[in-house]
Amino acid sequence: MGPPRSPTACGSLPPEGASFALGRPGGKTDQGLARWASQPAQTRGRLHAEAPAPTRSDHQRDRDRIVHSSAFRRLVYKTQVFLNHEGDLFRTRLTHSLEVAQLGRSIARSLRLNEDLVEAICLAHDLGHTPFGHAGQDALNACMREWGGFEHNLQSLRVVDRLEERYPGFDGLNLTFETREGILKHCSRANAERIEQREPGGIAQRFLRGEQPSLEAQLCNLADEIAYNAHDVDDGVRSGLIDMEQLMAVPLFARYHALTLAQYPDIALLPHGPRRLLYDTIRRMLSDQVYDVVAATQARLAEADTADAQAVRSAPPLVGFSAAMRAESTQLKRFLFQNLYRHPQVVQTTELAQTVVRELFAIYLARPQEMKPRFAERAQEAGDATALARVACDFVAGMTDRYAAREHARLTGRQLLA
Repeated sequence: MGPPRSPTACGSLPPEGASFALGRPGGKTDQGLARWASQPAQTRGRLHAEAPAPTRSDHQRDRDRIVHSSAFRRLVYKTQVFLNHEGDLFRTRLTHSLEVAQLGRSIARSLRLNEDLVEAICLAHDLGHTPFGHAGQDALNACMREWGGFEHNLQSLRVVDRLEERYPGFDGLNLTFETREGILKHCSRANAERIEQREPGGIAQRFLRGEQPSLEAQLCNLADEIAYNAHDVDDGVRSGLIDMEQLMAVPLFARYHALTLAQYPDIALLPHGPRRLLYDTIRRMLSDQVYDVVAATQARLAEADTADAQAVRSAPPLVGFSAAMRAESTQLKRFLFQNLYRHPQVVQTTELAQTVVRELFAIYLARPQEMKPRFAERAQEAGDATALARVACDFVAGMTDRYAAREHARLTGRQLLA
């Protein structure tokens, strides 16, 4: 294992009373940013001070570290809605993250926000997701109930703060405050208090004060919603679990479907006409949602007239849909929940996936030597049951769909997921 490193040097977690090490910011401030945007040159820095990169801002550097991380690569084999083995063209956590980043950057550019920070947060927001999507998260949360539970936003933060092991000077990716804060989308008060003890005045403080995150973080949350609503419609129809006739009951979809038919009345005669009709409908829906967010947010920003990025924190949420688009987006979400996420075929697969997660966790808790060596070593060093459970949780959460299915079959002799 090599000689032990001091906690401060390795950066596993900030020590009691730690504060951010502020160094000279990398790169130059983009003078085209709005005054309420997160300015690259005014970053609150990293947990461990580093010399600036000569050609990149700190948030560009964050993005690059995320893209090169092992956790990011594993997203290609992690479920969005459909399991990895169910088809090559369905979205995965990786393609979802890329679509979120594309939408986020498009909106950020129109609002003159920090595009690089938006991209970094969007690309990292699902790094802590389990195999098998929300089914895996729910199962792992139930497994960890006795030891603090599991939440994928907290796990994403844990990945970038501790679990990635790439740099000799610290564990994790040592991302900036702004990126880490954006990753922590949700946080209970109890978890916020625990983080605040380790990192006074840090990323959890806003949850204790009832403040808002940066506009860039607010934007990433909304881009996530826009992206998964649109691509779940696409994947749902492609899978055959929902169809366009059903979707006509959703006003948001029906409106753009009618616009496409009005412009291309003979689209059904084209090769793969239904496919083109679906794609163009979704394209129009996405575009108008982006335009709506830009217009509604610009109006709120003008009304709030915040002086700078810090003033945004004490304002109400500023990035969002208009009231009318929010209502229609909510209708679409309800449709997908009832007709796709709760479809009997999806539920059946979900139950099998949850069995895999539960049984893997129980095996690793009882026989930690079955985990990969670095996790088995951490398990040996665990001082109590809580620490041991967290090691098993980290290992299971980091698995891809196919690795989890393969390990379950190896350890149980049962092949639940083909």
